[in-house]
Parts: sequence; C-alpha cells; structure tokens
Amino acid sequence: MCNTQNVNPVANKVCANRFKNGFTLAELLVVVLIFSLFVLLAQVHLFRLLRKNTFKAQTQQLVSTMQMAATAAAESDRRYEVIIDIDEQKFLLREITTPDLTEVLEEEIILQDRLSKNCRLIYVEFDDGDFTHEGRAKFRAGHSGWAFGGKIVLLDEKENPYSVIVNRLNRIITLEEGDIRLLEPKFNEDMVF
Repeated sequence: MCNTQNVNPVANKVCANRFKNGFTLAELLVVVLIFSLFVLLAQVHLFRLLRKNTFKAQTQQLVSTMQMAATAAAESDRRYEVIIDIDEQKFLLREITTPDLTEVLEEEIILQDRLSKNCRLIYVEFDDGDFTHEGRAKFRAGHSGWAFGGKIVLLDEKENPYSVIVNRLNRIITLEEGDIRLLEPKFNEDMVF
C-alpha cells in the first residue's frame, strides 16, 4: 500500500509512478463508452447509406436494362422486350426469337432481377394512355425504337416516387424524381397554328 508519509524515497517514487502511468477503472469505462458510441453512430450512418444505395443501385439496374434493350435493338435487326412484373416486383430482358409474344422461352432471357422492399414498382403508364398497376407491362424495342414509350413509377423506402421515363422518339431512358406527367398528344383543334 502506498503511503505518502513513507520515509523511504524509493517507495514514494514507485507509488507516484503507479498512479501516474495507469488508468482507473472509471476512466477506462468512459473511454470504452465513448468509443462504443462512435462505432454505433458509424454503423447507423453506414446502414442508412447502404439502404439508399440499394434503391439507387436497383433503379440504375432497371434503367440500364431498358437502355441495353434499346441499344441492342438499334444496332441489330433483333427485337428485345423488357417485361415489368408489378405483382412479383421483378423485371426481365429477353430477346424475342419467336412470333408468339405471350410465351417467354428460357433461352430468350438475357437478364432478370427482383426488386427489394426498399424499391417497389407501383404502376406503369404508356404514352398511348394505357395504364396498369398489376400484372405485367411490356416494353418492346426494335431497330426503329420503342413500340411504346411511357413511365415506370417506383417508390423508395420513404415512399418517395421516382419515374423511369421511356422516350420512344430518342431511345433515351431517364430516371426522374417524382411522379412525372407524360406528354399527351394534342388534337388538331388544340393547335394554335
């Protein structure tokens, strides 16, 4: 036991060094607690970032699939189809090889992917006015472009809408924030000139 009134100078020096160089249990617990809080905050931030990136990655995969179909069809004489399955929350890209468009052959499938609960398909609207919020919607691309344009509306984990816009005139697929309104054709009597 260290006693500051000890007459032995060597014993006094050993006692002083022991308190100077060591941590008390309370100090060690405070350091561990602060370190644990930093680790917890980093994990929460990382998981939030991963959830956000999962939505972005999945929407980007859908946009890339649509763009792949348009590009492949433009560069060849083949036809491609992207099937959006709202009920199953998935999509697939296939090369159309038979005249029967209702049946998808296993060898026709190029890519298929399922969306997670962080990225949900809500509905598809075509530029001819056709609308579906259940079942399947099909976007077909040929050498001259898309048969129909339209939009695919998705929700992120915070229920924010995003629209994948399929433009049949220029083959460009874009992702827009919000539920974008499609341009509607005008009748001759609505034109000013």
